[in-house]
Amino acid sequence: MNPGETTLVAISALRPGQEVNGVFACTRKDRLFTRNGSPYLALELRDRSGSIAARAFQRADELAGRFERGELVRVSGRVERFRDEPVLEVLDIARVSSSPGGPGSEGGEADPSRFLPTAYRDLDELDGFLEHLAREVTDRPLRSFLDGLVGDGALRAEWRRAPCTRAGHHAYLGGLLEHTVAVATLALEVCQLHVRLNLDLLLTAAIVHDLGRTREFTYGAEIGLSEEGRLLGHLVIGERMISERAGMLDDQRRLALLHCVLCHHGPASAPGGRFASVEALTLFRLNALDASVKGAFEHGLGSEGSRHLAPSAP
Repeated sequence: MNPGETTLVAISALRPGQEVNGVFACTRKDRLFTRNGSPYLALELRDRSGSIAARAFQRADELAGRFERGELVRVSGRVERFRDEPVLEVLDIARVSSSPGGPGSEGGEADPSRFLPTAYRDLDELDGFLEHLAREVTDRPLRSFLDGLVGDGALRAEWRRAPCTRAGHHAYLGGLLEHTVAVATLALEVCQLHVRLNLDLLLTAAIVHDLGRTREFTYGAEIGLSEEGRLLGHLVIGERMISERAGMLDDQRRLALLHCVLCHHGPASAPGGRFASVEALTLFRLNALDASVKGAFEHGLGSEGSRHLAPSAP
């Protein structure tokens, strides 16, 4: 293998005796000592297929200064067997950029999607569903508002990439798009059963209820929080994004939409602690339904996500 050549074999396929030169996520970094007192690095490296223990016995302190836990790193070394388990003996290691095509990424090899969990469902199909659902809105101002969002390529890329949470339901790349389509589909169906619901308002709110998630996260070896996400949270970010793009909406439509979005986690965030519309109550329940079902499948019936539907008085 040439010195600059990158190993594209997944971690789950690595075998003892194999030489490695590739980019991985570093999820553990400890400076330990051998029996004779020499320092070494004990690491864990990960990609979407799994993880592998790694050790650096030579130049441990020099190598330790090149990267931190939670970063993407380029590693060269050789896979050995230790106590019947494969271990990567590291010869060299350094951080790389996590921005596709950015400095150090070498043509996008450090794209976070190679290291972070991703949606099982086809994202192109989900994109198509999102466009179909937006076209179901017939109110002209609300439809114009949605057309502006759907037609924004940069926003759509973030909508497609973002998770819903970091450790709860839909905690993977593409999770936001999957959850958005699910809640909007439920909204469309419930309006067929309860015809007095304002379909245009509810469906628009369902499509944009988690819009703030598109700016809430950072992506590298792990899903992290942006500064905006840490300080404001997705509800406030979403309110700002909607307000910035809602110039075609009159006050009545804009306020009704914002009320639904800001209350989709429950009435506690509403003025007076009460829902002001049946559409806001409905969105809250539909959002909780999808989050609960997904949480139960991903984390079990006793998980926090599966308890989303606990009775809550409006």
